[in-house]
Amino acid sequence: MLITDTVTLGDVRVNDAGYLETFAHTARTGVQQYLGIEAGRPDLAMVNVYRDEREVFSRRSLDTFSKIPITIDHPPTGVNSENWRKFAVGTTGEEVLRDGERLKIGLKITDKAAVEAVRAGKRELSVGYSTELVWEDGVAPDGTPFQARQTNIIADHIAIVSAGRAGPQCRIGDSWATVSEPKKEPTMADLTTVVVGDSAVQIAASDATKLEAFKASMKQSLADAETKHADDLKAKDADLAKKDAEIDALKGKILSDADLDKRVKARADLIATAGKIAKDVKTAGLSDAAIRKAVVTAKLGDAALSGKSEAYIDARFDILAEEASKVVDGFKAVIEGGVRPTNPVTDSASAYQAMLDRDRSAWQTAGKQEA
Repeated sequence: MLITDTVTLGDVRVNDAGYLETFAHTARTGVQQYLGIEAGRPDLAMVNVYRDEREVFSRRSLDTFSKIPITIDHPPTGVNSENWRKFAVGTTGEEVLRDGERLKIGLKITDKAAVEAVRAGKRELSVGYSTELVWEDGVAPDGTPFQARQTNIIADHIAIVSAGRAGPQCRIGDSWATVSEPKKEPTMADLTTVVVGDSAVQIAASDATKLEAFKASMKQSLADAETKHADDLKAKDADLAKKDAEIDALKGKILSDADLDKRVKARADLIATAGKIAKDVKTAGLSDAAIRKAVVTAKLGDAALSGKSEAYIDARFDILAEEASKVVDGFKAVIEGGVRPTNPVTDSASAYQAMLDRDRSAWQTAGKQEA
């Protein structure tokens, strides 16, 4: 994250070329307070941040304070080769030293307007640097509690500002007698009340706009997240409803045992009827409609069904089936019914009696013939 800190300056002089030269004491150890919004925690009004000497005086951190740009106020972004001409009004020295609990570093302001701004009273400096915050509660060696500590401190620039974080003791040229007005304490006009979470806090009016903009952004982000969540739930509900409909449709296609028996019998009857009408027709793997069409085609030919509807084909099949049922198989009839004589004799006793009757009346028949 990007953060700023006040710089303390020593004796100041302007050389013959008009450049302002001095040295600064900066990057002290210990606990400093930041607005929650500065530390990336808008839910907190203030945050105590601890810097221990291992981080402040590490070689990696010290090297970043050497020969960095000096600016008028903090630029909206870090200073680099692309925007140096736009923002830089001077530079720090090459040598960076430890002086007690602070760093001591030389400064040279080379821009005329910046030198005049300092002469007019814009005397405080603020370091702009990046750092990583480790959020953990603790207590500094001096007994001050903190909520986070800094690591990986990398300096970017030093800005000339009207008021720095550490107050009037951190001004350019404390030894200059021409500027001696004390730092103005904030008045009620300089402060405004904002609501952070469940609390109302007072902050500098100049920071209120940023905080409110941040709150509005967070509120919009929350609203967008809630909308997306609701849309996702609707999409999932729609998917579930679709699956339920598919399940219901599949349930409707499941046959009961009785229905299955009916389907099997109907299929068997259809195949049997097809065999009566057209013995050579192949029914394996065909649907009921395809079987009927194959049978009608076998009997009547393809031309008879050209352009005809399925209903027409079904009707022709029914006619052929009815005709086939009227054809009697003679051999089958004989096997089932037996040979029937013209004058059938019902039993052997009756046949014997008939023979005796014929013999007794035979003379009568013979006399009639002689006469």
